Amino acid sequence: MKKNVLSLLCILYSINVFSQSINIGLLNGPSCIPCAQLNENLHKIGETEVEYEMFATPQELLPKMIKKEIDIGFMPVNVAAKVYDSTNHKIICCGITGEGNLALITKNKNIKSLKDLKGKTVFVAGLGATPEYITKYILEKEGIVLNDEKGIFLDFSLPTNQIVPELLAGKIDYAIVPEPFITIASEKSKNKINIIDLQKDYFLKYFPQNYPLTVMVVRSDFAEENPDLLKIFLEQYKSALSWTLDNPSDAGQLCEKYNFGLKKNVVEKSIPKSNYVFIPAVKGKLIIESLLQLFIEEDNTFLNGKLPEDDFYYKNE
Repeated sequence: MKKNVLSLLCILYSINVFSQSINIGLLNGPSCIPCAQLNENLHKIGETEVEYEMFATPQELLPKMIKKEIDIGFMPVNVAAKVYDSTNHKIICCGITGEGNLALITKNKNIKSLKDLKGKTVFVAGLGATPEYITKYILEKEGIVLNDEKGIFLDFSLPTNQIVPELLAGKIDYAIVPEPFITIASEKSKNKINIIDLQKDYFLKYFPQNYPLTVMVVRSDFAEENPDLLKIFLEQYKSALSWTLDNPSDAGQLCEKYNFGLKKNVVEKSIPKSNYVFIPAVKGKLIIESLLQLFIEEDNTFLNGKLPEDDFYYKNE
């Protein structure tokens, strides 16, 4: 730890002045919970201002990255790969910041496994996104037929933020959602919510490790022009992540303070189950490629059927 701190101090002192600010794009919701501590404490790196801007969706964040108004952002790994591919490599991946945390939730206490859902309709958060492909992958491996009376019907018609209210109101019976929506359902339901962990109980039976859900991305030209600045920010992010995991209650208070769109009690209770990590891009390459390959197998037009090139993975070692 002392060696790392000294190294960062040396970098700071070796650079007299960073001329530009560093602009961080944060998403409302769970993916950026570890950034609340940064928002509280990290406002300068050397002489460089660190500024934060909130966005409702990756689709709102991306144009600002392309226009060089945002330097670093967070998004699902499939979105990052598509933008990399479609913009001539203008953004690259710094690392995995969140791993899978999907669960089946229902008020039906008799559901013990996915095979108990025969003939049922399950609402899934995320058409064309990771939840869809992971769900279909698991069902295929388990030999469960899709959209058939002998199997499970999948419905993607509800936005993610409407699924839990519909479940609690009794308008739907079964749903597959990520955190913190699992925690929100448990907190608000009058009856105990039955939860089946899709990672532990299913996915990890067939995959060597959990899949990446969100990644940190950076503009490729910013990374090339400011390697020292980026290195310091990554170290600060890892420290903020560690603090968040150790202090979920305080992190919840900061998320409310900075209007991250989540109540502090939900943040506090969801953090231990949200699988926040920081895996540098190069170290996470194989598992990212494994997930993207699932997307390609489901839709051969995704990334034109080709995995990202090596320069998608920022070499931050």
